[in-house]
Amino acid sequence: MPPLVAAMISLGVLGAIDTYITATVFPVPVWVTFIAWASFFACGGGQRGLIKSIVSNWTGIIIATITLLIIQFGPAYPIFAAVLVGLGTSAMVLASSIPILSFTPAIVFGFASFVGTTAATNTTVATSGINHPTLVAMAAMLLGGVFGLLSEMGTNLLAAKKPITA
Repeated sequence: MPPLVAAMISLGVLGAIDTYITATVFPVPVWVTFIAWASFFACGGGQRGLIKSIVSNWTGIIIATITLLIIQFGPAYPIFAAVLVGLGTSAMVLASSIPILSFTPAIVFGFASFVGTTAATNTTVATSGINHPTLVAMAAMLLGGVFGLLSEMGTNLLAAKKPITA
């Protein structure tokens, strides 16, 4: 099967499964799983890409969590928040000097997904329990990375050339 058709089938089927799972049994923002899925491919795919993507995404989530915690408990001035986000951005770039975190956009995907998760789940960084946006965003990014790996495996399986038998 042509690789494009194989990818279309693999990603299409798994995209539907991901959407169903996040809407029913594992309620995390589906768009975060899709960002992580794309991050998996952007980080090179395979087991190494999965690890690089997840570690980078989670690093962004942790930096965002710390940034929003300081903002939440600091003075309520837009300039304070802006400076903190600037510092968080600088921290993301600095973190990318570590080889496993060398793809800065994957760190940014995590940061942005965490901030979006707080809005999508109507929670704050001070929320306690299993619904804490840090945990929700991390779980969603892990799920998305796994779907990336599964879709890559499915594509490769479907695109494999079959020997012709007489």
